[in-house]
Amino acid sequence: MIHESGRSLLEVIGVMAIAGLMTVGAFSAYQVMRTNQTRTIANADLNKLVEDTKLLFESRGTYDGVSVEYLIKAGALKSGASPLGGADWSVVSSADGNTFSINLVDLTNGECEYFATNRPTWATMVLVNGLEVGMTTGCFDSNTNQLSFIVE
Repeated sequence: MIHESGRSLLEVIGVMAIAGLMTVGAFSAYQVMRTNQTRTIANADLNKLVEDTKLLFESRGTYDGVSVEYLIKAGALKSGASPLGGADWSVVSSADGNTFSINLVDLTNGECEYFATNRPTWATMVLVNGLEVGMTTGCFDSNTNQLSFIVE
């Protein structure tokens, strides 16, 4: 009688399938952690931007003239790179100068949903695609969402 040691092809395929599932699960968990980290960093960067802008304009009593370019020149921003999402973003004063808005464009649905449902404490109001967040977030399924944080 011959006794063979080793595994059958079916057992090897089963082990490889389990290893593949574990790899996919680990990659998915990594992606979720990375997305959460990116959002946390963006929120911290935006919070710092708000604090610096308030300090910079506090003595003036108005936010007239605030812009990304002005904040870079004043040292409140290191670069013109958007803290989250697309490349084209802005910081602008309201018509009366009492508030300013941080406007982010070309955001994904996930980024839009996150900031629309988890309004930062420093934001007085959040506008999604031009509308105030209400019963629904108003986020599009595409990567064309616009988010405006209104700050007093």
